[in-house]
Amino acid sequence: MLNPKIELNQHLTEQIYAALHGQLVEKIISLSSYDQSSHGLRSAMEGHSFKVEKRLMSHLHDLLYGVKEKLGFNDPVDFYITGNSTVNAWTIAAAREGEPHIVNINSALINLMTDDELRFVVGHELGHLMNKDVEMLRLIGFVFPQGSVPPLVLQYKIRLWEQLSELTADRYGYMAVENLESCLSAFFKMTSGLDITRINMQVDAYLEENLKHLEYFIKDKGLSRDTHPVNPIRVQSLNLYATCQSEEELNEKMGEIIGALMKLSNDEVDYFLGFFVATAGLIAINIDGNVTDEEVERVLNNLSSFHIFPRQFLEDVSQQDVVKIFHSSIEEVLKRRPDMRDAMLSYVISLILADSSFNEQEVDFIFDIGEKAFGFSTKEVADRMAVAIQQNFIPSYEAIC
Repeated sequence: MLNPKIELNQHLTEQIYAALHGQLVEKIISLSSYDQSSHGLRSAMEGHSFKVEKRLMSHLHDLLYGVKEKLGFNDPVDFYITGNSTVNAWTIAAAREGEPHIVNINSALINLMTDDELRFVVGHELGHLMNKDVEMLRLIGFVFPQGSVPPLVLQYKIRLWEQLSELTADRYGYMAVENLESCLSAFFKMTSGLDITRINMQVDAYLEENLKHLEYFIKDKGLSRDTHPVNPIRVQSLNLYATCQSEEELNEKMGEIIGALMKLSNDEVDYFLGFFVATAGLIAINIDGNVTDEEVERVLNNLSSFHIFPRQFLEDVSQQDVVKIFHSSIEEVLKRRPDMRDAMLSYVISLILADSSFNEQEVDFIFDIGEKAFGFSTKEVADRMAVAIQQNFIPSYEAIC
């Protein structure tokens, strides 16, 4: 069996955890009066749902705990069934050591699934626990409670992490049953709400049809923007995990799928704007030979609208012909959106003013590109610089003091 972990998912887990100072925050939470227990939820489950006990539901009990045993998951888990018409299941991790985790399965899912399909779903939910996804979501929810918004680049990384975590959990689901047909029929039932036996669905035909839908998200304008990847991506990802013969083959073929998940826009203009933002930033902040953290942060902040990994993209661009890319990106953007002249020049001016200082060389640069690259007159460039200075320029404390 191939390793179910996805390397990029693990990298994002480490990066997000470090960015949120996870170890320290978790220590603070444990010492504070913040209630992180699951007692309230457990009370609701005990009061309104049905706990799976061997004496009452021996077959279902053995099936659920058999999946847990097969996956080698040793933490205590309580399984509940809730009367609900939605075909769904969900997991809550124990907040304190020694408490059982909670896995809830809606009655509609139990009624619709075969035993093997149910094993896939339960394996998926346990996979979230084994991959520590639920603990990470709890940390994110604590640092950014309801109503607060993470920085844009972190939003994108959290969303990508969530989607890759779902693909990882799907692999655990496959490990629980080791039958691709059962996994795919479970997907079909969860998507359609239909019993597959009523329509005699052929798995090979399903996979072929899925590839047609997948093309829309990989090569066309489709975007996967929810916490869960779109079904064509999930189906193909699981198909690759089940059929690839080596991790090298799997990682190579997954590249296209992960690329689709990383896509932030299907607009051709955004593609060229990404290069403009990066190259304009590299040129502007290096004019005075003194690159400040504030200048770099401003470039990365703007670049995060176009790339999930803006720093890596900036470094990659810096190894190329920056000036050539700068001018070609302006040309390509204005060819498609001539109305963006003002915004693009304003961005470059903002970079010059970012460190609370500007010199004659930087001002000359603004006039040069304003006239030659954007087609403004000298007066028009001066007007735009004057407005930017009045609205955004504050001398540095170093200069004042």
